[in-house]
Amino acid sequence: MADPRGFLKVRQRETQPRRPVPVRIMDWKEVYEAQEKGVLKSQAGRCMDCGVPFCHQGCPLGNLIPEWNDLVWRDKGEEAIERLHATNNFPEFTGRLCPAPCEASCVLGINQPAVTIKQVEVSIIDEAFDNGWVNPLPPTRLTGKTVAVVGSGPAGLAVAQQLTRVGHTVAVYERDDKIGGLLRYGIPDFKMEKEQVDRRLEQMKAEGTRFRTGVAVGTDVTWEQLRRRYDSVVVATGATVPRDLPIPGRGLEGVHYAMDYLVPANRVVAGEQVENQIHAKGKHVVILGGGDTGADCLGTAHRHGAASVTTLAIGKQPSVERTPNQPWPTFPTLFEVASAHEEGGERTYLASTVEFVGENGKLTGVKVAETEFVDGKRLPKTGTERIIPADLVFLSLGFTGAEPAGITEQVHAEFDGRGNVARDGYYMTNTEGVFVAGDAGRGQSLIVWAIAEGRACAAAVDKFLMGTTILPAPVAPTDRAIAVL
Repeated sequence: MADPRGFLKVRQRETQPRRPVPVRIMDWKEVYEAQEKGVLKSQAGRCMDCGVPFCHQGCPLGNLIPEWNDLVWRDKGEEAIERLHATNNFPEFTGRLCPAPCEASCVLGINQPAVTIKQVEVSIIDEAFDNGWVNPLPPTRLTGKTVAVVGSGPAGLAVAQQLTRVGHTVAVYERDDKIGGLLRYGIPDFKMEKEQVDRRLEQMKAEGTRFRTGVAVGTDVTWEQLRRRYDSVVVATGATVPRDLPIPGRGLEGVHYAMDYLVPANRVVAGEQVENQIHAKGKHVVILGGGDTGADCLGTAHRHGAASVTTLAIGKQPSVERTPNQPWPTFPTLFEVASAHEEGGERTYLASTVEFVGENGKLTGVKVAETEFVDGKRLPKTGTERIIPADLVFLSLGFTGAEPAGITEQVHAEFDGRGNVARDGYYMTNTEGVFVAGDAGRGQSLIVWAIAEGRACAAAVDKFLMGTTILPAPVAPTDRAIAVL
């Protein structure tokens, strides 16, 4: 274990410092600064010999958190990355983007601030890349089996890397011009610079994974063609159908889905030319939805130089501490201040959007009212309406499921009632040999769940192709561990 008395000697939780707001909103680089080595070691040393490490159950990947906390405290970085990579293919992604349910389950968190697990994790992988400890792991032999993975987000990449390493020939199909899915075009650089994606892809290419960009499966090539060409097909297209808000004025110019704003912005940051880019400079911006995507829009609008930014959420403001109905070690819904919220803007809760108002077909404002609860429903309260000036509105209301893209017609795979591709307990659809992993089958979820499902789906595919598997399977679609594949 780490320092046996570390949690008694170091009671203060100290996270990675953020760059000053006036500085960081002038560029698109990551907002975090490197944490001093001694501080990192002392924070890792707060990890207790708690007997039953509940952080294991809090993490869908089952990360060996106490083990690599101990190794960091002992300054054994190369061993730490080996333990981290044993359960997590891409800690550079989760260490930056995951909301850290493991920290909510930390035993120390019962009566002290939890261990900075996420910060230790990202420091391990960053040090490993800097020191050349992340090397390709190509297979020792090829099986002769082929797999097509459709979608190059975290789930698809995890499936591909696991199956490549056991000897299958894997091709990843991506409709965009570059690999990465929403990791590349949905996540702003101030949260994760794309160098993190590129250097991991170099490792995967060296291992033998093949990538096919600019191919829209379902149109450019059909799902049935993939089935004939490959021994197995994995659907990892994500849950990309945005939730709409069909209220009066929805058709006004200036009302957009969040991704229609974020994706072109990320392309421009990457040096691409984008025609008719939605730009917030000098404009009054309203964001509907208080989640991570809304915060991404907020940070992007700040860097564009918006005149004002208002975030509206229909529900109540979450508590800053656990409530009785969210006891330890569950993952609570808490009021959080992301880096984008530090940078400015107004956050309003209990705000029901009633109408988009405008003139001559262009948006000029958003009519909102206070939210009241009637028979368990959230409704606008009569007489409380007001208009917020707005030139741009971004709908950040979540996603309703996977895009059909010919899946039903071409391979007869079914969708469930929530808009997800239906699957059995081993990630297979009702069409033999066609599997689904990540948000496409689970619905909108966390990046850590996408990687965990990708690893488990890879084990299921390997067993389907070979009759047995040595790949670990951390989770099943029911969120319970698969005991035996």
